[in-house]
Amino acid sequence: MEAKRQETIVSSWNEWDPLKHVIVGKADGSCIPAPEPALDAKVPEDSDMRGQFGPRPQEMVDKANQLLDQFAGQLEARGIRVDRPTPIDFNRQTSTPDWNAETMFGCMPPRDVLLTVGKEILEATMSYRCRWFEYLCYRPLLQEYFLADSKMRHEAAPKPRLTDQDYRDDYLSDKIGVQKRLEWTADKFFVTTEEEPLFDAADVLRFGKDLIVQHGFTTNLKGIDWLARHFPEHRVHAVNFPGDPYPIHIDATFTPIKPGLIMNNPQRRLPETQREMFTKNGWEIVDAAQPAHNSPPPLCYSSVWLSMNVLVLDTKTVCVEKSEVYQAEQLDRLGMEVIEVDLRDAYAFGGGLHCCTADVYREGGCEDYFPIQ
Repeated sequence: MEAKRQETIVSSWNEWDPLKHVIVGKADGSCIPAPEPALDAKVPEDSDMRGQFGPRPQEMVDKANQLLDQFAGQLEARGIRVDRPTPIDFNRQTSTPDWNAETMFGCMPPRDVLLTVGKEILEATMSYRCRWFEYLCYRPLLQEYFLADSKMRHEAAPKPRLTDQDYRDDYLSDKIGVQKRLEWTADKFFVTTEEEPLFDAADVLRFGKDLIVQHGFTTNLKGIDWLARHFPEHRVHAVNFPGDPYPIHIDATFTPIKPGLIMNNPQRRLPETQREMFTKNGWEIVDAAQPAHNSPPPLCYSSVWLSMNVLVLDTKTVCVEKSEVYQAEQLDRLGMEVIEVDLRDAYAFGGGLHCCTADVYREGGCEDYFPIQ
């Protein structure tokens, strides 16, 4: 007899309250996108993804789906409701009046697209042309939640045009090395311009009344300003991490574990001037443990620091990729129960344990964790 389906409640105010309902991505049909302005700047010069695009190898897709299914099963075994997106045909050309894209991307990392703040699920603008239509994979679920929870708000940020004016030409040269990129990052000079509001949901961390947003490749200052206007009851703070030559998405750089504790990538430390809000309110920022691997898996955009891309289930429990032994040991020392999850062979499809999920419901309300501003 099938288990009774949980009541649908949309509500999530932070990254650590007890998780009760989550979306876990799928790898079906995922593609390596064709070159485009923002994507060219993200792919390192020595990457094996340079010059490749089209469907990912089917054996990699099958393995990734196996691991994602297992992860979903682990969460369900702990009483957490898991929903899955509806993949579309990503291996097709898309276009708007302003541009054409040879392929799309996939729907493994819902965290990139969907931002849950309280009773609202917001679809991000996205800053890659290949990801412009990715929201379609989540519309069936969002429509279901909207019907089931009368207080749920389904919002979508203004779709950007993503014309050539949104990107800097001088970011595209293969002659630009890491040192120059680090200088540009320190100067907050990124591939995206301020032509229009741009943000990916994975650049946002939720701390109750405060939203921490990374300014980088995929989120610009206009996007952060749009979020501040859209969430007027919240305090929205822009942060940046000068040590990251490819600043895209915050959750392999700055990871809250529970109230008062954050892990920070030791190669991408939050500048002292931006730490003040945390230290004044008694928060400890610790260096994350070193990754267990020296290189990412094949055909993977992300760095080895997906080691700290963990999913917190509650203030005492955290999911860690099972091969990341140093990160698991550190979290154990910090008093967390560590749940090992095999996911490394799915990294290439969009990220780690935090990336491949999106909150629907966490218990708890909107707290003020930073009363001293």
